[in-house]
Amino acid sequence: MGIRQLVGSWAGTPAFVHGRHLDVLFANPMATALAPIYRVGVNLLRAVFLGPSVPALYPAPEAVAASAVAGLRAQVGVEVDDPRLTELVAELTTGSELFRRLWARHDVTVRAGGGRRVFHHPQVGELELRYEKLTISGTTQSLVVYHAEPGSPSARSLARLGAAVSAPEAHG
Repeated sequence: MGIRQLVGSWAGTPAFVHGRHLDVLFANPMATALAPIYRVGVNLLRAVFLGPSVPALYPAPEAVAASAVAGLRAQVGVEVDDPRLTELVAELTTGSELFRRLWARHDVTVRAGGGRRVFHHPQVGELELRYEKLTISGTTQSLVVYHAEPGSPSARSLARLGAAVSAPEAHG
């Protein structure tokens, strides 16, 4: 509950929580405005490999896909016989040639802190954002927070997105 309240209080900062199978468990309005795949109930792997919107969202969708697969392998660790993982991998293997290739590589990426991601946003244009991925203590969940370099064009665009999200018509 505390993490949900914290993330919900960040009106100008896109943030979401995902579980070990990369299901979005909570997302604040800024995260959903940044990328519709960041909403409760969405499995990020299904969105990346089977959803239609991801190629338009990222300028390098294959790099995002490779990162997602390597991140999943890091999240599940040695528990590869997990029935939920087996079901998800089977679904993605059947539905995506790219997933099949990436899964077969056995890449594992443990994100100690974060990285950079570029978004093509339909309302505010290109955003180059840093992200921090933090493990939530005592859980198999991760908190992902996006932020822009202060004073950058991306910071101004993120602020415009935040203003659009907080506008009265955005809630009604």
